Amino acid sequence: MALNNLKDIYIDQLQDIFSADTQASKATHELAQVAHNEGLKKALMSGIDGIEEGRRTLSDIITAHGAKPTGEFCKGMEGLVKEARSHGIEESISDPDARDAMIITQYQRMAHYGIAGYGCLVAFAKRLGLDDDAKKLEKCLDATAHGDKTMTELATGGINKAAA
Repeated sequence: MALNNLKDIYIDQLQDIFSADTQASKATHELAQVAHNEGLKKALMSGIDGIEEGRRTLSDIITAHGAKPTGEFCKGMEGLVKEARSHGIEESISDPDARDAMIITQYQRMAHYGIAGYGCLVAFAKRLGLDDDAKKLEKCLDATAHGDKTMTELATGGINKAAA
């Protein structure tokens, strides 16, 4: 698809974040399986629920604009997922608390990509006068930011101390 105007860029970036969320959901599930701390496991599972809700919202928005959700493959998230698997799952970390600290780090990197993507999409939707889209995307942005904040609270609330 040629990107000739802001609407084209908007659709392209909706598809990109849909792909990013698809990849992040699977990686988050894998991270949850190796997490030690029960609060972290619960937060990761909640994160998966939020990511999946975002995917449904994105799919609805993209389809309403006459495009397919799967029109783009997100190379940025591909790299972040590779790092999450390498450092959070495959890395030889003998201390389960230290692994949990690493899992939080990797999850937050993926979340920050989502925050940036959703933030841009909200701005594009508003500029294009797509107020309903903007409201839906703001909910996705807020949910992603909340997941990031939850991970910071877990890290500073005891996981990093236990890992030290």
